Amino acid sequence: MSQIEVSAMKSSPIPLATLIGQELRGEEVEKPYLKYGQAGLAKKGEDYFLIKTDCQRIHSDPSTTFSVFAIFDGHNGISAAIFTKENLLANVLSAIPQGISRDEWLLALPRALVAGFVKTDIEFQQKGETSGTTVTFVVIDGWTVTAASVGDSRCILDTQGGVVSLLTVDHRLEENEEERERVTASGGEVGRLNVFGGNEVGPLRCWPGGLCLSRSIGDTDVGEYIVPIPHVKQVKLSNAGGRLIIASDGIWDALSSDMAAKSCRGLPAELAAKMVVKEALRSRGLKDDTTCVVVDIIPSGHPVLPPTPMKKPNMLASLIFGKKSQNSVNKTNKLSAIGVVEELFEEGSAMLDERLGKDSPVDANSGIFRCAVCQVDQPPVEGLSVNSGPFFSPASKPWEGPFLCAKCQTKKDAMEGKRLTRPTVVL
Repeated sequence: MSQIEVSAMKSSPIPLATLIGQELRGEEVEKPYLKYGQAGLAKKGEDYFLIKTDCQRIHSDPSTTFSVFAIFDGHNGISAAIFTKENLLANVLSAIPQGISRDEWLLALPRALVAGFVKTDIEFQQKGETSGTTVTFVVIDGWTVTAASVGDSRCILDTQGGVVSLLTVDHRLEENEEERERVTASGGEVGRLNVFGGNEVGPLRCWPGGLCLSRSIGDTDVGEYIVPIPHVKQVKLSNAGGRLIIASDGIWDALSSDMAAKSCRGLPAELAAKMVVKEALRSRGLKDDTTCVVVDIIPSGHPVLPPTPMKKPNMLASLIFGKKSQNSVNKTNKLSAIGVVEELFEEGSAMLDERLGKDSPVDANSGIFRCAVCQVDQPPVEGLSVNSGPFFSPASKPWEGPFLCAKCQTKKDAMEGKRLTRPTVVL
């Protein structure tokens, strides 16, 4: 590539189709670098965050560096949030095979995130504590962003075209009809608080326990139909770059995704995070912990993220069509993002067998299988294929899909309502 071509690349964004073509031809596409900032104010002191920019796919190889940014919003105490912050990353990485290429690593990451979330939940519940936590966990490797989430923290992507896209899904029972149906089908009850006189108040909750969320890590005192299986979305940015805003619900209860993005455009990441928190407080006051992490994915050669071009409002269109509905805005955003962001993967099912795939178990010929969730090697007589079901044994049914040890199989059955669960706490 000539010097003129390099200069052109740095001065203007390359369309995604051109970028993919370069990669297919083996041309080198320069990795972006990251600028980030964090801000927050505590009301209950249950929000925690993780920023780790020196992770390596291959130990002692700086060229394999990737970054992790995460927010953990605890409830009913801080234990689950702290435990998840300290253990989730290691559990995710343990579920990715060693010695594979970067492309294979990125391909394996969504399934590893599912296994890591479930393993972390199993490990925490063994502690016998009743707190829980939402999790929004973001992995950035080059131009590829992978977001996994349970609960109602959120990650949005603001691209250079001014398009704001959600990388996560809120698991609030009040807003998510699909999750309400899943919880009731698995054995839980969904309803509001009853007060004196029979009046119902507040948001929809899951009973027993009274949790407003359908997915979390922890919450040992609630039935296991409140699952730790995350929604996962993986996207690839063009080399125009973009901005991620990751925040707890203290922000999103006050600001829409568009409001949060617009409130900090043109500011460096550190100031941007503070501005989002300030705007949320101005709008609603300090009603909850408010934590925000802003990450700019910046093309090499740019000192800061290029400013988003301002669009002039079309007053005539506004008079004719009025205010767009939220659904139409979301559809427009998704369509407008074509050419700026390539969606590589998205899956939000709460069924573990749908999330772990149907690959053959590891070392099927050796007689020792590795559990797809907890990564423990065991003989097949002590576990089941994830697709075999509770009525089949490995001896009577050919292996289908990843192997699960007995403990993880029990967890899977409980989450799907195949085993009646009564919340128990080991003291």
